[in-house]
Amino acid sequence: MKEIKRIVLTGGPCAGKTTALVRVIEHFSSRGFKVFTIPEVPTMFTQAGMDYLTKNQRFFYEGEKATLEMQLALEDKFMRMAQTLDCPCVIVCDRGAMDISAYMKPELWEELTKDVGTNTTELRDERYDAVLHLVSAADGAEQFYTTSNNASRNEKADEQGLQIARMLDKRVIEAWTGHPHLRVINNNEDFDAKLNRVLKEISSVLGLPQLIEEERKYIVTVTGDIPADSIESDITQTYLVGEPGAEIRLRRREWAGKFVNVHTTKMRISPTEELVTERQISNNLYQSMMQQADPYRQTIHKLRKSFIWKGQYFELDFYQEPHQGLVILETKGIRRHEDVKFPPFLKVVEDITGNTKYYNHNLALARQ
Repeated sequence: MKEIKRIVLTGGPCAGKTTALVRVIEHFSSRGFKVFTIPEVPTMFTQAGMDYLTKNQRFFYEGEKATLEMQLALEDKFMRMAQTLDCPCVIVCDRGAMDISAYMKPELWEELTKDVGTNTTELRDERYDAVLHLVSAADGAEQFYTTSNNASRNEKADEQGLQIARMLDKRVIEAWTGHPHLRVINNNEDFDAKLNRVLKEISSVLGLPQLIEEERKYIVTVTGDIPADSIESDITQTYLVGEPGAEIRLRRREWAGKFVNVHTTKMRISPTEELVTERQISNNLYQSMMQQADPYRQTIHKLRKSFIWKGQYFELDFYQEPHQGLVILETKGIRRHEDVKFPPFLKVVEDITGNTKYYNHNLALARQ
């Protein structure tokens, strides 16, 4: 049976999802894919009479339960439809199941998922092949924030509304944190660049060749307090023995007592293109594959803090071994001509973008 990819397109209020969906349909349909799109269920329910701001807790619970059940049912029905076709298919969901959890207390979410017969691990880690989070215009692109294109949106275009939108944006990211292919798509000076990043990430999931692009990286020192709402994780990265020209790694990410293991293969197919494949693996398979560790490379251990600053997404890595004390800031989706909005609590020591010495693959080389 052919593999059908299921992808979530999510984000805070006014993130550009509607426009992105149109571009996704056009782009991949023209490349031979049948693209199914799952509509945003909460919007459907709001238009049909659901009030997610109600004080009636029984009504709220039944409405959220129905929202989750409808979300899952739509996705399952379209998956069955896709399985009848011979052409390659991709299902793009306008928000996914975990988005619902961002709008309620954790204990209520646990009760609701149990009532529906599922759990967070199944919904977040196992159901979708990728989650693309578009950062709300309320964070770093306030001049483009509007509620005119969604009459059901409650976060108005004033300072209070912007603050609520930023808060919701971060809560949605937190809800999906742990998914092995969560990608946060920055606000860009050029909105087309934001949309092109969406297309690039989906192409990667579909196994299509990608242009090699260097994310901008800097050695930094921390001079102030890192935002309290940054997402902290502990990462170990081990490189495996592979065929010439292939880079194979195992990454284990731990946060809040949970583990996610990802096997990644990078293969350069031309001077400007590479093919990247990722898959989540079990703990048993992880331990088994560790037997193939490259004897000439050490396992990298680093602590990561991920955060959004003025609409740009950053990963701040504190290396524990090897190279203890090294701190590297990596940007995500910021193009060469764009200005990086460096946070005031960081001081840039050196721009190492494109410096192969600081590629993780080379940092792992055992010292002779």
